[in-house]
Amino acid sequence: MRIAGAVRTVVAAAACGVLLTSCGSGSGDDAGSGQAKEGKRGDGSQVRAADAKRIPDVGDRLQSKIPKDSRQVVAVYGDGVNSAESTVVLYTKASKTDTTWKKARTWPAHNGKKGWTLDHHENDKRSPVGVFTLTDAGGVLTDPGARFPYTKSVSMQAPRYWPKTHWHDFDYVIAIDYNRAKGTPPNDPTRPLGQAKGGSIWLHMDHGSGTSGCVSLSKSGMAYLLRTLDPKQHPVVVMGDKANLAA
Repeated sequence: MRIAGAVRTVVAAAACGVLLTSCGSGSGDDAGSGQAKEGKRGDGSQVRAADAKRIPDVGDRLQSKIPKDSRQVVAVYGDGVNSAESTVVLYTKASKTDTTWKKARTWPAHNGKKGWTLDHHENDKRSPVGVFTLTDAGGVLTDPGARFPYTKSVSMQAPRYWPKTHWHDFDYVIAIDYNRAKGTPPNDPTRPLGQAKGGSIWLHMDHGSGTSGCVSLSKSGMAYLLRTLDPKQHPVVVMGDKANLAA
């Protein structure tokens, strides 16, 4: 029986092994609606007013994959297809009947060292583009008040042969449901699509540069997301470089 928010202990060495080969490598308070006024760019072309019923700058291909019952979206806007720089924005809906998205918070972030890909593979150092559910969390540190089931385990600790700047990467973790079994600890080794398609793609703490495929942001940002993202609101992450997001 799994209890949301409860601490689970994971000691399987195999799970830790998968973690270490997969995802290793200041928060803001923007509270605007993300709406833009209609007008003209410098080149004279028309700028379409943003639709508050859509996640900004996300095209039909990915917009259509956001579940209808989702009221929390973590949008990761990558600077470019080959860039490790990105921005994380949390969008929310106020209630089940609300049809408009509001921007709640914004954080600077990083993604895969080599950028983004539509066809992620093990060790390609790129983050997968897509829409993925968020269901499980954990980390080396004690549960900060997560609404997700939270696994506290030293098996997630970054190895000490990594640069010291990376040692706290996995103090807080939210598993991105790419090629993983939902309802398991973040470092569970199960990969439904096979080992070659990679896995252990997480939101985790930032070390100041690109990752092996995860998305990283500040400790305060991670703590905020852990305390805010609620399984009852069906949170998802929409992630990719700006061009692929807009497609």
